[in-house]
Amino acid sequence: MNGAVIVTGASRGIGAATARLAAARGYAVCVNYVRSHEAARALADEIVASGGTALAVCADVSIEREVVRLFETADRALGPLRALVNNAGVVERQARVEHMDGARLARLFAINVAASILCAREAVRRLSKRRGGDGGAIVNVSSAASRLGSPGEYVDYAASKGAIDTFTIGLAKEVAAEGIRVNAVRPGIIDTEIHASGGDPGRVERLRDTIPMKRAGHAAEVARAIVWLLSEEASYVTGAILDVAGAR
Repeated sequence: MNGAVIVTGASRGIGAATARLAAARGYAVCVNYVRSHEAARALADEIVASGGTALAVCADVSIEREVVRLFETADRALGPLRALVNNAGVVERQARVEHMDGARLARLFAINVAASILCAREAVRRLSKRRGGDGGAIVNVSSAASRLGSPGEYVDYAASKGAIDTFTIGLAKEVAAEGIRVNAVRPGIIDTEIHASGGDPGRVERLRDTIPMKRAGHAAEVARAIVWLLSEEASYVTGAILDVAGAR
């Protein structure tokens, strides 16, 4: 057993693929979700049926008190934390900046940025050797949008992921001497439900030819990168941002 890992936004897509793979690699998995109760419970049940350990926990990680409750619940049910995957994130419907309002921006940055920082805070409090922990790893899920900008679609989303890149680098340096590695993955166009939630369910097919590999990625391909960064195989990797984007 590798200890416990919390995967935020784990009921579908990259988060679900990461939870499955982490469980297969010996982690006890906390499957965090907000609305997709049935999907999260089904995933946890699937992991348990396969011989793993998993618990589905509903918590809105953009709310500080719920972040604290999420981590305390995982502590009680799964034992010592060893890893965190900050995967929870949203896009709003595609729009130009001139049509964005403050409510949209507040919601997006609360979920995509503040939530990751709050979750990382709780993880550091548990993992840091300076605080009596045994060390561990944090992986933040960014996006290739952070370097492409997503003009005409999701400039606000791209900006939020740029913040995640910067946060990853800063936190990695802050806690490197305390036994905690902090890295990020930047997925490109991945065939998940997030495109439909942004109002463009055909986006993968529409942008396929802009990808040098001429295909979208799969959630499992991103999950493999995430779980590698959590593992001891990446023991000297921290402050890295790994593109999983088919060269886009």
